[in-house]
Amino acid sequence: MQTDNRWFDDIARAANGALGALAGLRAEIESQVRSRLDQWLKTQNFVTREEFEAVKAMAAKARLENEALGARIAQLEATLAEREQSPMA
Repeated sequence: MQTDNRWFDDIARAANGALGALAGLRAEIESQVRSRLDQWLKTQNFVTREEFEAVKAMAAKARLENEALGARIAQLEATLAEREQSPMA
């Protein structure tokens, strides 16, 4: 048995409207928070992921070059030490 009660229908429509308005309000608040956060981050001199990865790659390359130069210096010092110890002809 189904009753046709307009009062319940009106309450259901009002509740649905309120839920829709709250969803819209939530989206607006999220948008404002993101906007403010983006503005704040720009003022903090943070780097982007791309900039970070580029500097990280440069540091890794510099580290490898430094190790190679260190090995070369050690080899040159060893050669120089050998020459200093050997009698001159």
